[in-house]
Amino acid sequence: MISAELKTINTENGHAITASFFRPEGEAKATVLMVPAMGASQKYYAPLAAWLAAQGFVVATFDYSGTGLSRNSDLRKLDINIIDWAQFDCHAMIKAISVEAPDKPLYWLGHSLGGQILGFVPNWGNISKAVNIASGSGYWLESSPSLKWKVWWLWYVVAPLSIRLFGYFPGKRLGMVGDLPRGVMAQWRRWCLDPNYAVGAEGAEAKALFAAVRVPITSLSFADDEFMSARNTESLHGFYVNSQRLMKRIAPKDIGVKRIGHFGFFKERFEQSLWQAYLLPELS
Repeated sequence: MISAELKTINTENGHAITASFFRPEGEAKATVLMVPAMGASQKYYAPLAAWLAAQGFVVATFDYSGTGLSRNSDLRKLDINIIDWAQFDCHAMIKAISVEAPDKPLYWLGHSLGGQILGFVPNWGNISKAVNIASGSGYWLESSPSLKWKVWWLWYVVAPLSIRLFGYFPGKRLGMVGDLPRGVMAQWRRWCLDPNYAVGAEGAEAKALFAAVRVPITSLSFADDEFMSARNTESLHGFYVNSQRLMKRIAPKDIGVKRIGHFGFFKERFEQSLWQAYLLPELS
């Protein structure tokens, strides 16, 4: 049985993040860095990470600074944003996993936010290929119809008010996303209110960073994703203008189930229908 080794990874901006490393019994054929969604704990990705390790990969999962197992200070005092997560946390994780099998390919497996921030990661050149799962732009007017009124309420009422009252976003108390540092939530709000998401909100420099990425990208998205519409997904991957892109949109009926959704891909019941059939061929 594959077990995880917890490690503390120090980032260049002075934070310590907690990561889990899953290793195969024999020689690794490649490495996989699993980059989480907003508010999703690395524990959620453990079943897939262990399964991939059993297939011969070294896999690392982690929590962004201030979240999950990497929450080691008062969020009210934590001055950090999403770009910091990309430039420092993801940078440190790429360095840490690269030493595990330095002569083998490194795959980026980004879930939701994990597929949105690759352009801000300074050492993306170490990555052989990115596979994005349920990842798209968060622009609220491109959201699925059932979600639009909820995100309007979040961005125009709940987020700004709660940040002012608590000094951070108390997502656990509110039953939304999870607890997040003030800077993360404020930046995410700006992105989601901009038609061009991060690229629009952060300006010409961000556009150039995304255009510079030349990593092949495969997007696996789902027709019943309650958070990411087809337009959201197309919009995000359009920012990676110089990357070779392959888009695969999967409906539940394609694999004989009633529901996949935004988080379903990572559940063990999809080992054969999604992991084996759709993911594993991309990691070669």
